[in-house]
Amino acid sequence: MKVTECIKNKGDKTLFSFEILPPLKGENIQNIFNHIDPLMEFKPPFIDVTYHREEYVYKKRENGLLEKKAIRKRPGTVGICSAIKNRYEVEPVPHIICGGFTKEETENALIDLHFLGINNVLVLRGDPIKTEGRFVPEPDGHHYATELLEQVHNMNEGLYLDDSLENATHTDFCIGVAGYPEKHFEAPNIRSDLRWLKKKIEMGADYIVTQMFFDNQKFFSFVKDCREQGITVPIIPGLKPITTKRHINVLPSIFHIDIPEALSDEVEKCKDNAQVKQVGVEWAIQQSKELMEFGVPVLHYYSMGKSDTILRVAKELF
Repeated sequence: MKVTECIKNKGDKTLFSFEILPPLKGENIQNIFNHIDPLMEFKPPFIDVTYHREEYVYKKRENGLLEKKAIRKRPGTVGICSAIKNRYEVEPVPHIICGGFTKEETENALIDLHFLGINNVLVLRGDPIKTEGRFVPEPDGHHYATELLEQVHNMNEGLYLDDSLENATHTDFCIGVAGYPEKHFEAPNIRSDLRWLKKKIEMGADYIVTQMFFDNQKFFSFVKDCREQGITVPIIPGLKPITTKRHINVLPSIFHIDIPEALSDEVEKCKDNAQVKQVGVEWAIQQSKELMEFGVPVLHYYSMGKSDTILRVAKELF
């Protein structure tokens, strides 16, 4: 079932969903199942699976020169999606990114997903790798999420890279895109950011899931601005409970978001991370309750590889 169909059929209730990270290279998929199992009692209709592109390290040779070696720390997104679908009968939503893929590799990944009966994708540009100051696409890869979105949409129309194909199979992907209540960090202003978001919807995107945020007023303003721009698709808020003191500084640095003063003040009072977790859970619960009253279709939680705090939040809400 598509994400949009799940939302259409939900009735008056708010749905619960979450995002998982593929296990590190060398780890067993049982680690993923151990993370998902406790959350299944809340009946998530879909589960997002992130994709982590390869990174590079430089190793010193015997002659003193540096050798650039590619490493991929979290492989297996397509395989994990298939395992989730078969084990839990829940719809997986693989993240498809520009970085690290050529157009042909993207097409092949989408064909594999289609063969496996996976018909939801979240289309993202992806972040630059740590050794690069800005995003650099692969040769013959996509520069922007709009280009990637166009390729997925084309395949839904039966258009492949090889334009000589006749009677090509139409895929049927439900396409999600990212939204930024506090604007994408590369956008000059919120209006410009919304203009590009609207373009993605016009190009065939079916729903929006937001970057994490901790101030609901920013989400409410974002939804209002989207609706005024004529964006009518479902908008799903993304949430994350804070679990360590360092999150107060790390999350704004990585995700370009603000931490409300009230939250940072409470975290600073904590003597240890056990107390921080409690503060983070309580904040996420209150955020979630307010969002449910606002009428959001789904509450989507970023797990960062840990399910314990999301479990505590979900027990209070679902």
